[in-house]
Formats: sequence, C-alpha cells, structure tokens
Amino acid sequence: MDFTGQERITAPRDVVWAALNDPDILKQCIPGCQALEFVGPNELVATIKVKLGIVSLTFTGEIRVSNIDAPLSYTLSAEGRGSIAGFAKGSADVTLEADGQETILHYLAAAEVGGKIAQLGSRLIDSSSQKIASRFFADFNAAVSAKSAK
Repeated sequence: MDFTGQERITAPRDVVWAALNDPDILKQCIPGCQALEFVGPNELVATIKVKLGIVSLTFTGEIRVSNIDAPLSYTLSAEGRGSIAGFAKGSADVTLEADGQETILHYLAAAEVGGKIAQLGSRLIDSSSQKIASRFFADFNAAVSAKSAK
C-alpha cells in the first residue's frame, strides 16, 4: 500500500531538516514510540507500540536513513518484528521544498505487513497505516513549527 501527503511547516528548510534528524523530535512524533536511538550514523533502533483496530502490538526494529541529499530529501526505511504477530516494513521518501520562511514537506510512504498480523485484513491495515503516517507528519509539523516560533 502506498500513500502520499504533504505538510506546510512554518519553519525554514534547514530547521526542518535538522528536526528530521533529531531522535528526540522523531520519538515524540512517531505514534506509540517507546524508545528511539541512533546506533550508527544512519541507523536507529526503535520500540513502537501500535494499535490496529482492537489489537495492540509492540514492534522492535531498525530504521535506516538512505538516499540522503541534505537538506533536500532522504528515505526512511523501517522493519520491525512483533514477536508472534509477524512483521511490519515501511518506507517514506521525504522531500523538503523551501517556500520563503516556510517549508513544504512532501512524502510518499509505503507499508507492508506479514505473519499473523496480515490476517487482520488489508482494509484495516491500510487504514491504520495511513493514519499512523498522517499523524506522524502532522505531529512533526506541530513540533517543528512550535520550536521554530520560540
């Protein structure tokens, strides 16, 4: 499943770029994120608790940053395992477009699940994945805009 979106952030592109690489900001914006830390220059480990319909699952996994073209764009790729629940993979191509003192963040995201979690049904998983991505980018927008306004 693929989905796209954009957020207009009231902060200059260099501020938005720095925030996209700040684990503290990312942790506060990723829905259900319980832990997030860099373990290498372009690799993070995370523990994320997500709710898919009535089912809550905890995934542990890695997030990799690639295709870096600072401060214009990069790709985030994540892969997590939820014990007996199965796995989740996702990626997001993020592009930053300067617009005066604001930045338009464009994203193209994709998600895939397998194992027992896939039995929940593709509509539920598609809907939940889109909500998680939309919430992350909206929360990221709010956090960066508020920080920039200070």
